[in-house]
Amino acid sequence: MFTTIRTAAIVLALGITPALANENPMVGGAPMFADRNIVENAVNSADHTTLVAAVQAAGLVDALQGEGPMTVFAPVNGAFEALPAGTVETLLEPENIELLQRILTSHVVAGNLSGAEIMRRARASSDGFFHMQTLSGAPLSAEVRGRTLWIYDQSGNAGRVTISDVNQSNGVIHVVDTVLLPR
Repeated sequence: MFTTIRTAAIVLALGITPALANENPMVGGAPMFADRNIVENAVNSADHTTLVAAVQAAGLVDALQGEGPMTVFAPVNGAFEALPAGTVETLLEPENIELLQRILTSHVVAGNLSGAEIMRRARASSDGFFHMQTLSGAPLSAEVRGRTLWIYDQSGNAGRVTISDVNQSNGVIHVVDTVLLPR
């Protein structure tokens, strides 16, 4: 009982309503709050430190804090680590800001697309894919394999959605295990 009272006191002291604290899945060991924007939540995820550093280096913080709505396919640190050695370091150099911006905006689609909606559209399409246009102009395609949602980049590389429907005040995040690259 003491733990319950203490937790309730902490939640109230922080100004967090229990409904908002419990709506979303945990990501990277941190709670994700539906009343915070994409950046405010992402900075707390231990699984997204590389993504956050890249967003900052690319000057995209304000865009991802914007009104939205937007759907973000957020690659985990391991996805960046799987890129060829030196890729991330090279992308973070100031002279590569335009390429970094293009790559990061290739993970963002206008609108608030839930995992269920993406899966429904993929299943309903004639080719089994839901085709999306990213903010960079690069296409993404979604496919359902069994009960798993897969996102394909412009080169045909597939990333698995590992956590879906992390609701934000300005959209939704779907965590992916691959960096989605434009051509």
